[in-house]
Amino acid sequence: MRIALAQINTVVGDLDGNRDHILATLHEAEEGGADLACFPELSLCGYPPEDLLLKKDFLAACSESLEILAREVGDTAVLVGIPYLAEDIFNAAAIIHRGKVTAVYRKSFLPNYGVFDENRYFAAGEEGLVVKVAGVRVGITVCEDIWYAGGPVEAEVARGGAEVVVNISSSPYHRGKCGIRESLLQSRAADSMAIIAYVNCVGGQDELVFDGGSMILHPRRGKLAASPYFVEHILYCDVDTTGLWAQKMTRPIHRYMRQGALRRPVRVLELDGQRGPSQGERPHLPIQDIKELAQEEEVLQALLLGLRDYVRKNGFTDVMFGLSGGIDSALTAALAAMALGPEHVHGVFLPSRFTSQVSGEGTLSLVKALGISLETYDIDGILESYLGQVNASLQGPGRDVALENLQARIRGNVLMNISNSRGWLVLATGNKSELSMGYCTLYGDMAGGYAVIKDLLKSEVYRLSRFVNEREGREVIPSIILEREPSAELREGQKDSDSLPPYEVLDPILEDYIENGLTLDEMAGRGYDRELVEDVVRRVDANEYKRRQAPVGIKISPRAFGRDWRLPISVHRNRGS
Repeated sequence: MRIALAQINTVVGDLDGNRDHILATLHEAEEGGADLACFPELSLCGYPPEDLLLKKDFLAACSESLEILAREVGDTAVLVGIPYLAEDIFNAAAIIHRGKVTAVYRKSFLPNYGVFDENRYFAAGEEGLVVKVAGVRVGITVCEDIWYAGGPVEAEVARGGAEVVVNISSSPYHRGKCGIRESLLQSRAADSMAIIAYVNCVGGQDELVFDGGSMILHPRRGKLAASPYFVEHILYCDVDTTGLWAQKMTRPIHRYMRQGALRRPVRVLELDGQRGPSQGERPHLPIQDIKELAQEEEVLQALLLGLRDYVRKNGFTDVMFGLSGGIDSALTAALAAMALGPEHVHGVFLPSRFTSQVSGEGTLSLVKALGISLETYDIDGILESYLGQVNASLQGPGRDVALENLQARIRGNVLMNISNSRGWLVLATGNKSELSMGYCTLYGDMAGGYAVIKDLLKSEVYRLSRFVNEREGREVIPSIILEREPSAELREGQKDSDSLPPYEVLDPILEDYIENGLTLDEMAGRGYDRELVEDVVRRVDANEYKRRQAPVGIKISPRAFGRDWRLPISVHRNRGS
């Protein structure tokens, strides 16, 4: 059996566009001699559709689109992810062959953690499905079904005789997940003594990035074939099940699985009259050379794809942002130019009396290196006018901070004026360290429609900036920016270290608290100063109200602010709790 895993980029809600994309990819798979073409989880409607699933007319439109798709399917069987409305709503996989939907598998394990809310939308399926395709028994699973031992994979092998188990997935990226996912899939293959064919979607959807990385794994021979990460791709493989039966009989774990907790029924069906062409009749498969990505390259590609797709899928052509001469806006500018092309990227420099000469020089060097446009607006006159008209509004114990924030809000106002008048998307340039500690201004530097580096700690911003320079073989981000001490430049001589611990001290604490979930005692046990840790945790928790109003941004870490982080705003925690 020749299988084609179609790693495609869909758009949530675009049923016509997604269906056309699936059909175009199917035709390519047919030309490639595929017996079975597999498409990602919920690929017909795009993933994740969220509360669109609670609209009955949307579900009806999905059903209609599936019927239209089915009429175009011929001898190559198709497995496609759909929302399925029956007695309830199910996250499902439809098998289509020769003009009709032959069977529907309903996802069994529904993730309800991290960025996932599937219990909000779906009921769980209770039956496995094995389909005989070109003489091979193929088990069907959806995403989370394969993440745990003793689930649908083993049931379909033990009770349905599956030799190959396909897993259609929409598994979002975070740093380090690619290796975790491959190890898990290899474990499922070895446990079940079946070949695992895993197809993931690719593309950006709001804060999520899907990295692809589709693969086929053999229980004994390991990875047989793999797709590249972060790009669309069709992965072909001639699946050879020779020897699997004998190996199962000499290690009959499937018998124990039948005796154990796997009591779910498994339906087995055969597609009418399907027989694959002989080996000599098929197009020759090229030899693959898929290289693993280094971690910094992986992060870079995730950011570029997330930004590019957010801009494209929301109908923008150009982006803009404030340039300060600092590292955060410089990296944002570099990412935008790489993702969209410099002709679609526009910087705005907004100096004040507190802006240093280095900031101006760094900004000009950056703009020249990237080839982007630049506009400059001095905000001192606006600030003086404001003070002359409403100076009384600044009278109070917080006057100094209010005056600093006012400058940031003037800059945000100018940026949004340009955005409104020209239709450009404003990119916020803040990082995770600042957002964690509330070292940012609501309606000021937080203004924008998308926050590209929102999930990068300050130390990661520096590391990725240096990587970009090394990768490009030149100073994309000028050394004058990389080497200067961070400063918001909202008052004379201001430095970030006046308000925050040094980033090399702060960032490991933030990572342990936010991403690793460590307690105060556990962090103190790691050697951090307890008083410092208590202050950092207090400030992180106290600034949730700001983060709730921050623009959406790309998830890079295992736990990012946004869908991943749901801290209450109005809360009083007792000491030690």
